Amino acid sequence: MRIIRRARIIFIIFLFFALLPSEAGAQKRIGILMFSGQARYVEAARGFRDALKEAGFGEAQTKITVDEAGANKAKAAELVQQFAEENMDLIFTAGTHATIAVTQKIKDVPVVFAQVYDPVDAGIAKDWKSSGNNTTGVTTKVPMSKVMDRLKQLAPVKRLGVLYTPGEKNSVAQLKDLQSTQSSYGIKVIPVPLTKTEEVAKLLPLVIASTDALYVTGSNLVNSQLPHIVALSTEAKLFTITHLEDLVEQGVLLGVVPVSYLIGHLAGEKAIKILLGAQPSSIPIETLKRFDVIINLKTARAGGFRIPPDFMKTVERTIE
Repeated sequence: MRIIRRARIIFIIFLFFALLPSEAGAQKRIGILMFSGQARYVEAARGFRDALKEAGFGEAQTKITVDEAGANKAKAAELVQQFAEENMDLIFTAGTHATIAVTQKIKDVPVVFAQVYDPVDAGIAKDWKSSGNNTTGVTTKVPMSKVMDRLKQLAPVKRLGVLYTPGEKNSVAQLKDLQSTQSSYGIKVIPVPLTKTEEVAKLLPLVIASTDALYVTGSNLVNSQLPHIVALSTEAKLFTITHLEDLVEQGVLLGVVPVSYLIGHLAGEKAIKILLGAQPSSIPIETLKRFDVIINLKTARAGGFRIPPDFMKTVERTIE
């Protein structure tokens, strides 16, 4: 009996130590899907990965697959299928289109998103406090009152043209938020819908002639035409403004922006909680509390824009 009991104990001990290393040492499989290679998505992904490394989820502990869809919805769907087949432990998405593509297909894997303006309006989450599903994340939502405050300090704007694309949820949501502020600020918001690239060259001269400033939303179509938009606006001495950091770097005059890297880093902190056992729906969706004011001085010089000294004192960063 002693021999049998001892054999059982030895077997249990062997089984315990045989199983423990595989569980403790198993790599977490994480997918990163960016809708395109735009700087804000790349920076968010960098912040996300840095947060994981800082918490001990480095290369030895995680196997990370990074893909970007080239701003192509069909390509995004193809990559999502690949992610589904690879049985990821967690997926990080950058951009509304990427997030929607993943969440429509994958329901049983935690999804942490970034660079989504309004996840509830986009149908990604049911509520900001709890998504009610397998998602959580960090948004790019900026209180448009902060944008309007800065714009009024910079110039006596009365008519604000908003370049947006119908059907792009982020872009439409930004237009709605701006419209909600117009009575408080005495600024008339003029929607400028753009659905085709050729419309930019056709409509922009008319818009420039009838507005004091242009707001550039997070529309993929609008962003693809940004060099043309900036060139015409600057030549006409028309102020341009956005809430997206990388668009200021590309020539928009003024930005009131959440920093993309910090968005990704905060998303990474949420991912760590999930990897340690939390449910995504238990982690509230957040917006950064910090919004930087950025001025593109190259655009200011090219257009002869006068930036008041008092305004410059409030600027966190300049693009030279």
